[in-house]
Amino acid sequence: MKASARQTKIDDSWSAAITSCKAVGVTGAKRLLNGAFAETLVEHNDGTYTMRYSIVNGPSPVSAGFKDYISTLQLRPITHDNTTLAEWTSAWKSDDDAAVEFCAGIYNALLSELAGYHEG
Repeated sequence: MKASARQTKIDDSWSAAITSCKAVGVTGAKRLLNGAFAETLVEHNDGTYTMRYSIVNGPSPVSAGFKDYISTLQLRPITHDNTTLAEWTSAWKSDDDAAVEFCAGIYNALLSELAGYHEG
């Protein structure tokens, strides 16, 4: 199954953890996830199946735990078996180990859900 970064961003139905996704305005492509995570789309490229976004606000430890958060989600085709590798990376400044653990837990859960959604 082929999917673009744009399709994955728009259709969050693959995740039970994302209970709501509300667009907030159009300038800067902002969205609010679960009423808690305020994100801004920084870059989108259909040609490389890549999107980059920043989190400008979120629940603790995100709100107090880090700053200058940028995340990249890139989909890479694996042509020999018609599958896709989803690579999700993040960078931010923080002195709080709780923020690292918090984000790692979220990414691991979401990537597992995404894999299960496309296997079904």
